Amino acid sequence: MKFIVSKSSSSASLDAVAFFIAKAHLKDELSAIAKLTGNSLEGLKSDFHAKEGEVSVIYNNETSLKSPRVFLLGLGEKVTLDALRASSQSFARRLRELKLAKVALDFSKAQQFASDSSESVSYLAQAITEGFIFGAYDYTLKTDNVDALKGKKSTAPKFDFKDVTLLCDDASMQQAKEGVSVGEIIGSSQSMVRDLINAPSNYLSATDLANAAKSSGKKYGYTVTVFDKKKIHALKMGGLIGVNQGSTEPPTFSILEYKPKNAKKTIAIVGKGVTFDTGGISIKPADNMGDMKSDMSGAADVIGAVEVAARLKLPVHVVGIIPATDNKPSGSAQNPGDVLTTYAGITVEVDNTDAEGRLILADALTYAKEQFQPDTIIDLATLTGACVIALGYQAAGMFTNNDALAERLSKAGFRSGEKVWRMPLWEEYDKQIKSDIADVKNTGGRGAGAVTAAKFLEKFIGDHPSWAHLDIAGPSFPSMGSSGSRGSSGFGVRLLAEALRQWN
Repeated sequence: MKFIVSKSSSSASLDAVAFFIAKAHLKDELSAIAKLTGNSLEGLKSDFHAKEGEVSVIYNNETSLKSPRVFLLGLGEKVTLDALRASSQSFARRLRELKLAKVALDFSKAQQFASDSSESVSYLAQAITEGFIFGAYDYTLKTDNVDALKGKKSTAPKFDFKDVTLLCDDASMQQAKEGVSVGEIIGSSQSMVRDLINAPSNYLSATDLANAAKSSGKKYGYTVTVFDKKKIHALKMGGLIGVNQGSTEPPTFSILEYKPKNAKKTIAIVGKGVTFDTGGISIKPADNMGDMKSDMSGAADVIGAVEVAARLKLPVHVVGIIPATDNKPSGSAQNPGDVLTTYAGITVEVDNTDAEGRLILADALTYAKEQFQPDTIIDLATLTGACVIALGYQAAGMFTNNDALAERLSKAGFRSGEKVWRMPLWEEYDKQIKSDIADVKNTGGRGAGAVTAAKFLEKFIGDHPSWAHLDIAGPSFPSMGSSGSRGSSGFGVRLLAEALRQWN
């Protein structure tokens, strides 16, 4: 897929061209499009209402616009970043269904859009690009035809877009190009993350996840160090070792580091890398267990975030930490009631083996704090179903000990369209994870499950003054809900990219 920014007059030889329309300008916009395409204004009014994400296709009857199809993209009441992403996403999905490969989006009113939304032309163009890439995304392991099943080369190539052109005027050209460039980087990195999360567990072991990080680092110029099982045992990372006990696959502990010379801040990002979660001995119900391939979403986000930082050459030292394993039941698996000693030296009573993510994150958080002394630590994890009950599939739960960090991540969430909502970390919840035989236990009962999980993680950052835990269980894999979408959303990449871009 190739993105192009071009003058509005160069719209020849397209399969389709699209126009963004907000309700505030609906009448004027439809009148202009009716004249441009030779369609009835009354017909357009009855068929298109500019609802956010609405897509309507009409056929062009005039030669002045050299495109057989014209798409009308609804923005809702007014131009916003979320509306532009949503409409671009819907447009791309519709194009994929129709297999239209050479298309354009009209951005000739970029200056008006910027004024209406109080956003820069660059950021608007970035949002359009991110939305289009998100909607164009496709993950499949289906063979194209019978011959492919027999090992022969497929004769039916996978559909892909050729040219996606953003049409704008001279005044907006440079800013639009800058925005498209950033949007392409963030969007393509998010697609890479979605590929990792959507991969079945037999395609993605802990070793495969580490190799994906190595591949990204080699391609984009940051370092990746991977600890193997022997090294993990030598470091006495009891949380990761305990969860891995029931597996036939070895664990990995990956350290990703992007360190530009002009960096003033060090940000550590830790991601839960459970490549498949059965629950271990505390086994999950069989229904929808296949979705547990997504339990390494936080780890994939770490790769995406470090990759974006390197590709955008951000002036921030970014450290990514990924503890990875699957969580399986077997004769060697850890049992409820076992006591582990973590990398921090803190003992943990394993109250439930399905609360495994916090065990591997415990080792990783302590390691990040001690080895890199970061200014800020952020962890991401598909950690609790309780957070989904609290916030649904629309937002991640944010737990933090720092008000300024909460504000930074909240703003980044609203601008990126990946929203977070602050949850409590009060001391009153500590009593729920007290253990009679160890320093702490890994669950706190049914009530406030997302909070007690965060309180558990808090034990492993010590006195660090700037830490945030993001429970992304809901928005990271929305197909578990009733949204109708399938597979991974790659939630967290745009959020972290926005936060890192604003760090100085």
